[in-house]
Amino acid sequence: MAVSAAVVSVGAAAPPQATSAPQKTPVAVGYGGAVSSVDADASAAGIEVLRKGGNAVDAAVATAAALGVTEPYSSGIGGGGYFVYYDAKSRTVHTIDGRETAPLSAGSDLFVENGKPLAFADAVSSGLSVGTPGTPATWATALGKWGSRSLGTVLKPAERIARDGFVVDDTFRSQTASNETRFRYFPDTAKLFLPGGQLPVVGSTFKNPDLARTYAELARKGVGAIYHGDLGDDIVDTVNHPPVDPASGWNARPGDLTEKDLAAYRAKLQKPTRTSYRGLGVYSIAPSSSGGTTVGEALNILEHTDLSKASEVQYLHHFIEASRIAFADRGRWVGDPAFEDVPTKELLSQKFADSRACLIKDDAVLTSPLAPGDPRHPAACADRGTAAPTTYEGENTTHLTVADKWGNVVSYTLTIEQTGGSAITVPGRGFILNNELTDFSFVPANPAVHDPNLPGPGKRPRSSISPTIVLDRHNKPVVALGSPGGATIITTVLQVLTEFVDRGLPLVDAIAAPRASQRNAAQTELEPALYSSGVRSQLEAIGHSFKLNPEIGAATGVQRLPGGKWLAAAETVRRGGGSAQVVQPAS
Repeated sequence: MAVSAAVVSVGAAAPPQATSAPQKTPVAVGYGGAVSSVDADASAAGIEVLRKGGNAVDAAVATAAALGVTEPYSSGIGGGGYFVYYDAKSRTVHTIDGRETAPLSAGSDLFVENGKPLAFADAVSSGLSVGTPGTPATWATALGKWGSRSLGTVLKPAERIARDGFVVDDTFRSQTASNETRFRYFPDTAKLFLPGGQLPVVGSTFKNPDLARTYAELARKGVGAIYHGDLGDDIVDTVNHPPVDPASGWNARPGDLTEKDLAAYRAKLQKPTRTSYRGLGVYSIAPSSSGGTTVGEALNILEHTDLSKASEVQYLHHFIEASRIAFADRGRWVGDPAFEDVPTKELLSQKFADSRACLIKDDAVLTSPLAPGDPRHPAACADRGTAAPTTYEGENTTHLTVADKWGNVVSYTLTIEQTGGSAITVPGRGFILNNELTDFSFVPANPAVHDPNLPGPGKRPRSSISPTIVLDRHNKPVVALGSPGGATIITTVLQVLTEFVDRGLPLVDAIAAPRASQRNAAQTELEPALYSSGVRSQLEAIGHSFKLNPEIGAATGVQRLPGGKWLAAAETVRRGGGSAQVVQPAS
């Protein structure tokens, strides 16, 4: 096993010279394809593959691999995700569920100790929280089904970035700082991300030669190196024997991951969810993620409300209440369909949405936690069931959106769960393992209500990831988008879609607009621009209650324009702004 090492261009005798980070542009228009992500180096990796003749799938994997270098606290081969693909030739949408899975030995009491649920902080930085990674299998499946380039070819840009380095920005430093205590528990993580025992300096060049070697090994051997080989053996050993600094005093509970768990893992090809909204087809990911069903149900609830003519107060009121209702139903009905009887079709029916929409009043606010409805037996305005609160979900992840010159589109969200994942770096391999199993309910949210999201052997924890592709009446792309943000992913995608489709905002402005997030909780979260606005007081007069959230989501998207042009859009400010790029900019 190689010795873990990261190199930051910092001399012992003198401070590092500041280096300019690649410039980020939140919107780009042009031909030949488009890539939008949170990071300029990652978007450039996708553009490089498109420029060399690769398609949207090839470019998406290249971008994702690069994000594993530059956004290692949000993504990487130690995690999982959900991949949504539009095939221009057949005008159809396909999806891959690449969610991590619990060990085959896991029971519903995975996070119960001495008869009580573990504290989240005790669970997260442990082998117990690590699920079998799904990202490598997702890449191999996507490339094998729809790609035109080999895994080795599309990994080259990311391998180069890991070897040669990228420029540290404020976001990377601040995310490192927020995880510094956890990172110091694990010597390999501290050595990699706190070089010389210090936080990386903004403007310095951060290199990860271990990850470069890992990508080179995957290029040579394929993802079998993880699911059947030495890389997998290292993951298993790390999960079951977390390499803790004894001086830290940290009790990193071991997991029970085996080579059998890795060998049994499969990325699942499955049908997308589909919702009709304003005459458009909205396609997303089906369970195990709750993204497609929850965004879809909320859109159906809003279908008969003219949001284009509503005041900002009434628009936000209806958006908040539709989110509240959809989250109540999500909590009761959505889990891993291999273990739970998930009524996906019924959750997305207009009949069920109409039975729930009548709960919304223009001049009153629903009370949370709101009881779920029964999609199998919709009852108009029913609100007398037993409610359960929404469980916690970490608020990180990363999203990328890609289109190519042939009209293919990818919307792909990948994650290692919360910022910094489990904080456990696989020694000598250069990547952090996920803490995705903490997305399970540790115990039922309400003992009186069936919880479909308890752990189980080989089970996939429920996700909120919502990669979305919207098609017109001719089944051609209109827009594709997605976001990180834990459970706020759902409300972010819903808000960007309604701002774009209903309110007529340009895509970059719909992404930049200040956000609200209601997840069947007593209070709705607001970003600062809304929290300090007059709109807040007008909503409070109706009965809403709010709390401040400094930043909700970090969306990216692409939009098809006439004449073969694409518009790529990303954040203007959130996470330091995103990077939208096209192969050939329009003059």
